[in-house]
Amino acid sequence: MIIEVDKLRFDLSSPIDISIGMHSGFGQVNAWYAPPFRISPVKMGDFVGSTKLGGVVNFMNFQCNPHGNGTHTECVGHIAKEDYYVNECIQEYFYLGEVISVYPTLLENGDKLIDAQHIEPMVSYAKEAKGLLLRTLPNDETKKERQYTETNPPYITPEAMRMIVSLGYEHVMIDTPSVDREVDEGKLACHHIFWNYPENTEKHRSITELIYIPDDVRDGLYLVHNQIVNIRMDAVPSRPILYKALL
Repeated sequence: MIIEVDKLRFDLSSPIDISIGMHSGFGQVNAWYAPPFRISPVKMGDFVGSTKLGGVVNFMNFQCNPHGNGTHTECVGHIAKEDYYVNECIQEYFYLGEVISVYPTLLENGDKLIDAQHIEPMVSYAKEAKGLLLRTLPNDETKKERQYTETNPPYITPEAMRMIVSLGYEHVMIDTPSVDREVDEGKLACHHIFWNYPENTEKHRSITELIYIPDDVRDGLYLVHNQIVNIRMDAVPSRPILYKALL
């Protein structure tokens, strides 16, 4: 199926999944000391919800912390005192997004900064795109199962986030656990800047973290389809999909 967006044509039969899926057991990504994602069968009396354990049907529970267990999309409810929920705030699921690759600056204290000087030269489609998708370098598939807790992953500086907002981006995606520093004394400066909370809250904007953009996906403009789970929370598991523009 071919669709046209802003005079660009996209083939929906060739999706590029940039989410990190959730699964039980070893090899799952984790951050923020979150309990691991876990799937377990319901057990009640003689009933067991697993055909492998002798049950007649699979009937499973799962344990999930969206922020720490995989790709997730956040709304301003993540930092607000008021109740905001992703499935109510985020109403835009298809939009143009620009993928850029950045090599963070390593400081002596171990911080890895994504600053305005990294982003500004790479952005080519700010007038067309509503989404900015950041791929940090080096990039490898270990990101899909990395244990991020206490590793001080790369993060965006407040100055860079102000620039992102000034360029008009309404959706930011990044392949780290947070746009902010892992330990920042609870400031969450970039989250506050992006949502302009509490001064003039932009509740329609979204932040998606722990994505993974494969190396064979070139920097440039894509159609983004962010599939968001319909759960009433500040952050929910999500599955962003990219579609290349047809030449």
